[in-house]
Amino acid sequence: MKQARISEAVVRRLPVYLRFLNELAKAGVQTVSSQELGERLSLNPAQIRKDLAYFGEFGRKGIGYNVPYLIEKIRQILHLDRTVHAALVGTGNLGRALCNYRVYLQENVKIVALFDADPRIIGTTINRLKVQPMEELAETVRERSIAIGMIAVPASEAQLVADRFAAAGVRGILNFAPTVLKTPPGVRVHYADFTAELYSLAYYMEEDFREEDAFKETASNEETGTGQTGK
Repeated sequence: MKQARISEAVVRRLPVYLRFLNELAKAGVQTVSSQELGERLSLNPAQIRKDLAYFGEFGRKGIGYNVPYLIEKIRQILHLDRTVHAALVGTGNLGRALCNYRVYLQENVKIVALFDADPRIIGTTINRLKVQPMEELAETVRERSIAIGMIAVPASEAQLVADRFAAAGVRGILNFAPTVLKTPPGVRVHYADFTAELYSLAYYMEEDFREEDAFKETASNEETGTGQTGK
């Protein structure tokens, strides 16, 4: 029987679970319930159980989940039980921050190559990696079995970089530039668009303020009786 396709929302929640489970493991916690996970992650415990059940039965009723075991299983689901090589194009402020971000040093997704078009930056070293010219991208992708391309360049240059990554054979692109990319079939793109996140945050903050003001106005009317109708 063919397994139903797992929704992207479920897959995106798995790293959230994994990050928190790693924190529990560091604190020496051996077991955790879906209720505890839900409270700490502000998620519905039933949703957490449903998400994990897509991939197998990992918990025991009345006991919960064994933390080290669940970490191992989620890592396998996300294919983090093997090393995945990534290359980064764009070593400005954002690119440098990504290179030095400790998660890339500790987890199995590793940045193994850096590229830039600026001759002033080419040849410099960031976190023990030498910044290479763009002309070396295709050969390096093949030599180092790079599967993921990361783009941290201005929006006007992002599509050209994506084209070069796709032509070189990467299977996935993580785009930090504020623009939509077009890629051929077989090359998946995910976006880390800070601008879009800030805009959506501003929208929801305003909506929250409006709801709060409406609630206060209703409560005030009820206290003063202005909201009551005569009989």
